Amino acid sequence: MIEARRLHILRAVADHRTVTAAAAALYLTPSAVSQQLTALEQETGHRLVERGAKGVRLTPAGEILLSHTNAVLAQLERAEAELAAYSSGAAGTVTVASFATGIALVVAPAVAHLARTSPGIRLRVLDAEGDASLPMLLDRRIDVAVAVEYRGAPADDPRLAHVPLYAEPFDAVVPVAHRLAGADVVPLAELAKDTWIGPYPGNPCHDVVVLACESAGFQPRLDHSSDDFRAVVALASADAGVALVPRSALRGMDLTGVVVRPVDGVAPTRRVFAAVRRGAEEHPLISPVLDALGAAARE
Repeated sequence: MIEARRLHILRAVADHRTVTAAAAALYLTPSAVSQQLTALEQETGHRLVERGAKGVRLTPAGEILLSHTNAVLAQLERAEAELAAYSSGAAGTVTVASFATGIALVVAPAVAHLARTSPGIRLRVLDAEGDASLPMLLDRRIDVAVAVEYRGAPADDPRLAHVPLYAEPFDAVVPVAHRLAGADVVPLAELAKDTWIGPYPGNPCHDVVVLACESAGFQPRLDHSSDDFRAVVALASADAGVALVPRSALRGMDLTGVVVRPVDGVAPTRRVFAAVRRGAEEHPLISPVLDALGAAARE
């Protein structure tokens, strides 16, 4: 009989590619992970992982078991949801991870909404970018991730269920002395030779910026990097370069020294969604949270 907790460990090793990283994600010791993998190999009668200088990779038998693991764990999530519904699990804590603007735009309003409609549900909120929150979700460190679509995101990952929340355009932010500061709209191609300020690679917004510039026919010269859009705008106000910033991130920000203009043509867009582990979307604690996030996004 294969133990489900060992399947969790197999999936973590497949995701993180090293025993040490998988152990850290699961709050276990590397030796405990190795012991559980050995026990799983004994249960299945197959060698499941191969260790090398660059980490751990699954054997063909391990890949077969992993393909079934995703379905098994999703079904266990559904079983937990039905059992919780049966016992009317109307009270508990749900951990939500979101990037900062998402917290302000939908998570904080969802906290207030749940206080009115489901007072037994408490949200624990963590600030994390989408490229970090989705692995946290798969590692079961959080229950809900509010994330942004980005190049390489597991949009069609069978392990996740997605709920679209909202989409918003990016606006061009240029110094007040910039040659395009007086324009009504900013053609991105006109910024091809400028110095750029933007998020670090790995941040979903970095991909939005780079893809928008590529579509305009150039690679942006990103000389300055920050994941904090207040810092990005401050650098632009100091005439350090130009940037693309999500419109909601500019709300309430000190825009002295910069001009904000729409992008000419089809504006680059940030598409935001909530994600849960597949099978958990009907859990009586998680379903109201998804409803509250959706209500906040519509408002």
